[in-house]
Amino acid sequence: MSTTLSNRTLNRTLLARQMLLERTDMPIVQAVEHLGGLQAQAPIPPYLALWTRLKPYKVDALSKLIIDRSLVRMTLWRGTLHLISANDVYLMRTALQPELNKWARIVMPPAHRVEIDLDKLARITREYIDTEPRTVAEIGTFLEEHFPEAKARDLSTQAQMLVPMIQVPPRGIWGVGGVPQNVAMATWLGRELPSEAAVPELIQRYLRAFGPATLADMQAWSRLIGLKAHAADLDLVRYKNEDGKELLDVPDGVIVSEDVPAPARLLPAFDNVLLGHADRTRIMSEDARSRWGAVRNGVFPPTFLVDGFLRGTWNVVETKDTATLTIEPYFKTTKKDLAGVVREAKAVLKVLAPKKAHVVAAP
Repeated sequence: MSTTLSNRTLNRTLLARQMLLERTDMPIVQAVEHLGGLQAQAPIPPYLALWTRLKPYKVDALSKLIIDRSLVRMTLWRGTLHLISANDVYLMRTALQPELNKWARIVMPPAHRVEIDLDKLARITREYIDTEPRTVAEIGTFLEEHFPEAKARDLSTQAQMLVPMIQVPPRGIWGVGGVPQNVAMATWLGRELPSEAAVPELIQRYLRAFGPATLADMQAWSRLIGLKAHAADLDLVRYKNEDGKELLDVPDGVIVSEDVPAPARLLPAFDNVLLGHADRTRIMSEDARSRWGAVRNGVFPPTFLVDGFLRGTWNVVETKDTATLTIEPYFKTTKKDLAGVVREAKAVLKVLAPKKAHVVAAP
């Protein structure tokens, strides 16, 4: 009989694997690899994702690793920009490329949809970005000259799905910013993707960061199909959740007791701990999920955890002299619980606005 794991046990285990039970001194590149990459649609979230997990931690250290090409920003999971290690590009982008090829065929809005020779689009895009970085607008304009029946913005989106490309610095560098520019991955890193992906390795990596988990969870995270056959070839441990569904895990995966305390944590927008499962009840209630998901254009806000579960959002507004962090709970929260959130808020303001006066606004 498989051992049944309570939802709180899954919560504490997830927090431990996501380095949210206690901050660790794991090196930055190793942490990014362990976490399976970090959402990076905007420049700041990866810095905050690591700040809430690592000690000691300096934002300049992450910037240097992006500049020296140890870490890169590129289109990956769910067709969005992620920060991953240079080594992981060859595993993750290779595994996702067939799925990204499918998305390229349907990414155009129905009102704009036209038939495009995607092989040709990929070929001429690769030639265009092989020698120097190009902005998204430049890529779109260039492609529109070859495909005048389509819109530049749609073509540039298709190109990012079809052609592995790196968003190069200074974009993504703390305090610098800049217009996003992309260059061919092989130009930036010096070699092409392998011909086949090591999907079983990807499953193991996922479970070390998010497990124990169902096959549906793995598919929700990766958008890959056919995972059952790959998982069958692995030596995995099996559990059940409270609903009786089978959970898979790596043999050396540590299960954390539900009684272990979970400190308050501030999470950046798009943090992967909230996006890693189909069934997210191990990290948020259905009520919290409905509130969190009620956003425009899928732009999820920064959030905070209390007792290991999603309890609300936070945001920072800066003026010339002051940075104000506002805490907005979804539900009634005790002063004791809010005290932990406020402590984290004061600490993160020292990172976000070190030279300004700090204000934390809480209920």
